[in-house]
Amino acid sequence: MKKIALIPLLLLLIQVMPVFSNPGISLNIRFYDRRVYYLEEDPILLLLTITNNSPSPFRFRLAEERVFSVDFDVRTSSNRAVDPAEYLVRRRSGSQQVFFREVTIETGESFSFVEDLRNYAAFAQTGAFVVQARLYPELNQAASLEIVPGSTLSASGAPLESNRLSLSLRHRPLDGPEGIPLELDLDTNAILMRERLPPDEVISYLLTARQRGEWEKFFLYLDLEAMLSRDGNRRRQWQAESEEGRRRMLERYRLDLQNSLIDGDITLIPRNFIIERTTYSANSATVSVLQYFQVGMYVEEKRYTWYLERQDGIWHIVDYTVLNLGTE
Repeated sequence: MKKIALIPLLLLLIQVMPVFSNPGISLNIRFYDRRVYYLEEDPILLLLTITNNSPSPFRFRLAEERVFSVDFDVRTSSNRAVDPAEYLVRRRSGSQQVFFREVTIETGESFSFVEDLRNYAAFAQTGAFVVQARLYPELNQAASLEIVPGSTLSASGAPLESNRLSLSLRHRPLDGPEGIPLELDLDTNAILMRERLPPDEVISYLLTARQRGEWEKFFLYLDLEAMLSRDGNRRRQWQAESEEGRRRMLERYRLDLQNSLIDGDITLIPRNFIIERTTYSANSATVSVLQYFQVGMYVEEKRYTWYLERQDGIWHIVDYTVLNLGTE
C-alpha cells in the first residue's frame, strides 16, 4: 500500500485549483438507492462513476479514506453552502499519512464506488439542495495536465467535477400501524396509503414496485409480522420479545429483506410476470403468478404462489412459495 503525507492546509487550497477539463473523462453521480430522504440520521448513498471515453487509459489515486480523494459541494436553494460534516473535519484535521491505491481505467471503461453524503455535509434543516462532487486524481494541487496519445492519461491534481444532483430532505413522518415510519410516494410526495385493491392487483402492485426499485411501495402490502414468523426461530424470538423488541425485529427484518440477506426469492427483480389464477374467500386469497428473471443469457421461469389475508378490508401478503420451472 502506498502512502503520502498530506497537510490540511493543502486540502483547503485545492478548492481554488483549476478544474479538470478533458472531455473524454467524466464524473457522474446519482442516488445509489433512490428514495425519500429524511433530515434524521439515515445514509444518503451516492454512486460515483468515473468514465473514460478518451483514447488513452486514465490513471488516478484513490485514497483509502475517500475524504482525501472526494469532496462534495452542497448548497441550499438560496445558494448557501452547507457546512462540512463533523466526520469530514475530524478526518482532515492534523498532519497524517494518507494511504491510497492507483486505479487505471482503460478506454471505454468505468469505475464506480459509493459514498455517504452525510460524511461530507452537515444537514441542519429540511429543504431542497443541489449536490456536486469533485474528484482529485492525485490528492494534491499540481498545476498541469498533459495528454499524450498512446500514453497513460494522468491528471496531476486538477479536480474532476460531476453533474449536479437535486436532493430533497424532509422530516420523518409518524410511525405507521406496524411501528414502521410511513413512507412518501416519490412521484406525488403524498403519504402512501393502502387501498382496497383485489388480491391480484395487490400482487401486481408489489411486483411492479420491485421492478422500479420503489421499496416504499414494495413494503406497503406486506404483513411483516406474518412474513418474519414464517421462520420457526424468528417466530419463537418474536413471541419472547417485548413490544420494543418486536418493533426492532420488524425494522431489522425489513432492512434485511431490502438488502436480500434473507428470503431472497421475494426480492428478486422480475423481468416480467403473468398472473395465472386468483382464488379467494371472504378473508383469505391465493394468487398464482408466473415470474420471469434474466440470468445471464437465459431467462428463468418460476411459479410464485402468494397468500393473502384481508384485514380491515385491506388485502395483505402473509406468505409465498416458489416452484422453479426451468430456463428458456
